[in-house]
Amino acid sequence: MSDIEIQKDENRGRTLDNAHWADVLIQAMPYFKMWVGKIVVVKYGGNAMLNDDLKAAVMKDLVLLNTIGVHVVLVHGGGPEINKMLERVGKESKFVNGLRYTDSETMEIVEMVLTGKLNKEIVGLLLQEGGQAVGLSGVDNGMLRARKIDKDGADLGLVGEVTEVHPEIVESLLNRGFIPVVSTVALGEQGDTNRYNINADTAAAKIAVALKAEKFVQLTNVPGVLKDMNDPKSLITRIPMPTVPQLIENGTIAGGMIPKVECCMTALKGGVPRTHIIDGRVLHSLLIEMFSDRGIGTMIY
Repeated sequence: MSDIEIQKDENRGRTLDNAHWADVLIQAMPYFKMWVGKIVVVKYGGNAMLNDDLKAAVMKDLVLLNTIGVHVVLVHGGGPEINKMLERVGKESKFVNGLRYTDSETMEIVEMVLTGKLNKEIVGLLLQEGGQAVGLSGVDNGMLRARKIDKDGADLGLVGEVTEVHPEIVESLLNRGFIPVVSTVALGEQGDTNRYNINADTAAAKIAVALKAEKFVQLTNVPGVLKDMNDPKSLITRIPMPTVPQLIENGTIAGGMIPKVECCMTALKGGVPRTHIIDGRVLHSLLIEMFSDRGIGTMIY
């Protein structure tokens, strides 16, 4: 475990004087140069989508990155909003082995909320911050193709896994200076006329691979991977990919963190050099990760 680094910074949140602010800007300069022209895929969800202050901070971060020439792609989820809409229409949620069963009626609501509501809200917020953004779903130009998931023999309905990513429409928007905002509804494979509900984390990882992104970032509701789940100060800041199976086996990576780490592994195996799990509850966590020496959250590389 000697090659795994645990955070020891006790000075987070301190007030900076002018000299420290100057030092921050000096630290950031090489990172500005490093990321210009590179593609960064950000998976956006959790508290960062529900809290207005955090939402505004994320939008500002994305617009800043776009303004200095970083090619940013935002992939979003929307589970809480889907739950609210299902409750509003009196649709009871059915779960199979802990996963939501998605029948045709639920799929209509999923698409309406993700593509029709949340996607356009995010685009509007980015425009308000002075950015250029275009909303897409995986259906547009057949960007995402999927097949029905068969989870341990259980029928989950219209829940799919991505089998193909056709990123041309996203690449075109990036080359013209736009921020593509992607909701994760996918078309079926050729001959399948269904549309599928796709896990946003896994879709984002596969989009990052298809785009040959330099960085894949998941904004979450936790600080990152913790050595002790009850101690936020035990954050593991860097994890080399070969040590991940050992950390899962010994229980350091457990519960809901396992699928997030698995998404990082998918991106890494597909050629993305850096993957990150960072705390979306921290204002401007994306900028801290991109432009500071200390970074934030956990990097798996």
